Amino acid sequence: MNTGPVGRQIYLCLQRSCVLAILFLCVLVTPLSAAVSCALNDPASDVARLFPESKSFKTTGFSFSFPGGEPLLKKVEARLGGFSALYAPLNVPYTLYECYKGNEKIGYVHGVNQKGQFGVLEVFLSLDMDGRIKAFYIQRIAGQWANKFTSAKFGKQFIGLTLMDFERYDIINGKGSGKIAAIVNPAPEAVTDFFGLLRAVNKNLILMDEFFYSAEKTKP
Repeated sequence: MNTGPVGRQIYLCLQRSCVLAILFLCVLVTPLSAAVSCALNDPASDVARLFPESKSFKTTGFSFSFPGGEPLLKKVEARLGGFSALYAPLNVPYTLYECYKGNEKIGYVHGVNQKGQFGVLEVFLSLDMDGRIKAFYIQRIAGQWANKFTSAKFGKQFIGLTLMDFERYDIINGKGSGKIAAIVNPAPEAVTDFFGLLRAVNKNLILMDEFFYSAEKTKP
């Protein structure tokens, strides 16, 4: 190797080029990693707990890249009240757990990511074939009040709710009537997380309605 001034300059240029290339790759990779869909940490035990009637489950996925694409994404965002917080580009699949009893599909377990006060909220629902909530589960939440939201008392307030209940309530402005308005916030100091959880449930139900329940209704 040439150790003179010219050789050293070439060596330094090569080093800078390598560093820039690595930084560029990091920029490309980081958003993709952050956009990974919400999946259960331990599907075997979690599905059994969230949907005890099921005897088996199948892990599948769905995404906006097919069949709806950009128009369906815009439709979902509109149903969310213009609150764009899907945390995933069109080609990133959502993880879905189809629950079975024998050969009969009896429901789903599905989770979404939602912005919380101190990071991402991971919220899962188990749903029967009519889109009614059977179980509510927070897999991830940060903050000193997290145990108040993960308590059975708080989660029970969501059991039996459907998308129709959320349509009577303004998630963005926190106004409305009916069952959603009656849900008690166990940590008034954490209003951001409380409404983040409501948005997560609403988003979950809307996604499932667009991709599965409405699709089932339109089948010949």
